[in-house]
Amino acid sequence: MAELKTKVTEVSVKKFLDAIPDKQVSKDAHAISDLMKAITKSEPKMWGTSIVGFGSYHYKYDSGHEGDICLIGFSPRKKNISLYLGGGFHEVEDLMSKLGKHKVGKGCLYIDKLEDVDVKVLKKVIEHSIIAIKKQVAAQKKKNAAK
Repeated sequence: MAELKTKVTEVSVKKFLDAIPDKQVSKDAHAISDLMKAITKSEPKMWGTSIVGFGSYHYKYDSGHEGDICLIGFSPRKKNISLYLGGGFHEVEDLMSKLGKHKVGKGCLYIDKLEDVDVKVLKKVIEHSIIAIKKQVAAQKKKNAAK
């Protein structure tokens, strides 16, 4: 099995965020980092070369593939800021409708700028996503224990 590229590194999160060329994106990334740190009560860590992650959990798929990944995280990309929230936000359409300008993928929420969204709503979306991930992990552990 190939070694996972997305794992915790010793790279400084602050240096990574400070080095973002676009100063507004850097400022937004620092604010998102502070928000996620407050919600998770976890220190940010670099996962791979470009993901700032908070907390972690172990996953194991039915295929046998397993590993560790951050509970939540984000990456300031050239096109947008990708927030990795595990998909729990799909369950809260009422909140998402109040969030502001955004796009979604399977487990990602994409924003162009922090000012495009309501930060109070974003906080609730992140909190809900953490709860959803923890429920998924607990269900998977129960399923694996029953095998």
